[in-house]
Amino acid sequence: MDFSAPNCYTFPIVLKSCLKCNALREGEEVHCVVIKSGFKGNPFVGTTLIEMYSGWRLIGAAYRVFNEMVDRNIVAWTAMINGFILRQDLIKARCLFDLAPERDIVLWNTMVSGYIEVGDMVEARKLFDQMPKKDVMSWNTILQGYAINGDVEACEGLFEEIPERNVFSWNGLIGGYARNGFFLEVLDAFKRMLVDGDVLPNDATLVTVLSSCARLGALDLGKWVHIYAENNGYKGNVYVGNALIDLYAKCGMIKNAVDVFKSMSKKDLISWNTIIGGLAMHGRGADALDLFSQMKNGGVVPDGITFIGVLCACTHMGLVEDGLAHFQSMVDEYSIEPQIEHYGCMVDLLARAGLLPQALDFVRKMPMEADAVIWAALLGACRVYKNVDVAELALEQLSKLEPKNPANFVMLANIYGDLGRWKDAARLKVAMRDTGYKKVPGCSLIEVNDSVVEFYSLDERRPETKEIYGALRGLTKLCRSYGYVPPDLQELGHVSSG
Repeated sequence: MDFSAPNCYTFPIVLKSCLKCNALREGEEVHCVVIKSGFKGNPFVGTTLIEMYSGWRLIGAAYRVFNEMVDRNIVAWTAMINGFILRQDLIKARCLFDLAPERDIVLWNTMVSGYIEVGDMVEARKLFDQMPKKDVMSWNTILQGYAINGDVEACEGLFEEIPERNVFSWNGLIGGYARNGFFLEVLDAFKRMLVDGDVLPNDATLVTVLSSCARLGALDLGKWVHIYAENNGYKGNVYVGNALIDLYAKCGMIKNAVDVFKSMSKKDLISWNTIIGGLAMHGRGADALDLFSQMKNGGVVPDGITFIGVLCACTHMGLVEDGLAHFQSMVDEYSIEPQIEHYGCMVDLLARAGLLPQALDFVRKMPMEADAVIWAALLGACRVYKNVDVAELALEQLSKLEPKNPANFVMLANIYGDLGRWKDAARLKVAMRDTGYKKVPGCSLIEVNDSVVEFYSLDERRPETKEIYGALRGLTKLCRSYGYVPPDLQELGHVSSG
């Protein structure tokens, strides 16, 4: 017996390596050796060949291997069905699934996942309901499907049906809320998870909760999660650390964000990007650029997101030449193709520096159409520098991109007002009224008794309305007693509390 010859355990390892290295030619050569060595009928080797060809989307080659296999076990059937799913050919995948001589829980879950991936939750649920035995992974698969496809109500309903939940069940619900913008519900579900106490959160749970706290400005709860994470073994977790940096930066606690960053023994690219972006957002451009230099000196290669933070830092500091140099280095040094966000940063940099003609020229030379964010940046700078010509052009473009946004009309009307062109300002206000749309009222989020509460301007929806406006009138009187009446309170102080 030749112990140096490859066997049924050798070939799968080599074939999987070919797939990971995208070595198509070498993979085909190994396939030839498999045939010559007499392992063509081995189910272990055959299954790996199916997976290799499926991974390269060579479904014809994968199916030939499948057909040539004499002993096709359930693993081979699952691999072939998954190959068709990778090609999003659910018809052939389902035909094979129906022909499979036996079906285990993995095969059932694979087919259900296939329907989920193409967004067919009706068929996914039908198949799920037909499953003779369901394990917790089966329930989590369909739960995740509803979350991915935006059906939060169905996700909630299914979660209540799960007979035995694990951390992935909770993460499916919490992640589903976060994915679809229900950040208050994220916090409620997390609190319920802690109260139930049957399942402990993991790092993925904490990251989702911290991200939701950042979006809502729920700083107190975020701080509590920070302490919880440190007390439960996640102090050195890079994912939790990154989420904490993001939380503190977005909630205005940039010193805390820097402290978390410095305390991290391991940092990845996201760590650097988050702290650089946070510093830039808080006007600490010099610190952001200094960290960018440290990052490069440490051998960390920046990506496109890094440069958004760097360009924002240059914008806040008015470093036009440096910004242009960094923008050019993206392409020259790192082969990063600038996206519209990078072009937007450059337009904002030039516009804020008062170089409106150059900013407009930059917009015209962009390889893509400018979006509403870019034109709004130009319009905002026009008010500072009283440039009516560019402002009128910006509003013309914004009217096409955001016809339902009256705030753009207000901006130009204010520019006219600043210049004493009252007739033009009045004309714009009439045009704004004729659109039939109203400016969305401002919304504030505050933490009260461990909960986040929304308040809109002139909000009378809450049962505590009488007490709220009573306290507001008291504050208004207090302001007046000191000789100051805030303009925003003059109208609110006369709002009926009924």
